[in-house]
Amino acid sequence: MEELDAAIEETRRDDAVKAIVVRSANEKFFSAGADVSVFAKSGLDEQNAFVVCANEAIGKFESTPKVVVAAINGHCLGGGLEIALCCDFRIAAEGSYRIGLPEVTLGLLPGTGGTQRLPRLIGRQKALDFMLRGTTMTPQDALAAGIVDEVVPAAELLDRTLERARAYASGPTFAIGRIKKAAVQGFGLRLDEGLALERKLLIELFKSADAKEGVTAFVEKRKPTYTGR
Repeated sequence: MEELDAAIEETRRDDAVKAIVVRSANEKFFSAGADVSVFAKSGLDEQNAFVVCANEAIGKFESTPKVVVAAINGHCLGGGLEIALCCDFRIAAEGSYRIGLPEVTLGLLPGTGGTQRLPRLIGRQKALDFMLRGTTMTPQDALAAGIVDEVVPAAELLDRTLERARAYASGPTFAIGRIKKAAVQGFGLRLDEGLALERKLLIELFKSADAKEGVTAFVEKRKPTYTGR
């Protein structure tokens, strides 16, 4: 988890990185979550420290202004799905693997954001049912439920994920980051608070070089050249 945290920090701070792709080095697993055998051997303090560290690390995917796209190539369970839920978009490969939050089958709950992010993504009723039963599903079922955004042939997964990430990276990233912040942070606010946040971010954009370039290019009927500032 510390390595993941370091990688997230590196990409967040690197101005040359305009969008982030999250993928697995394992051919069969995106991630199956934490090693359950470690929990069996560790004490309460260690368990709590792990949960705090994991929440802080993967939450950075959500808080970074850069668009984050997950390429789900295989089993995506428990903490693995919770990592994917922190991403802005999820593209899954076709296959017979499973996606879900089965922690209840261990007498636990999804403790790295699953109980909060899944209901926000697909609605309280469906999410609650999935988590209470520990349901795992195929990529196509996850698509139908709204958990993943696309399902593509396995051989096309990386190309499709990169294509989507590049589409965001090639746009006005300063504005894209503010739109993401408004949508993510505003979701948990009252409407009036969300609208106030939206206005604040819009004022920031009015002052930006990208907004000036975008408006000028529109008037001059040419393609804008954005710098991310």
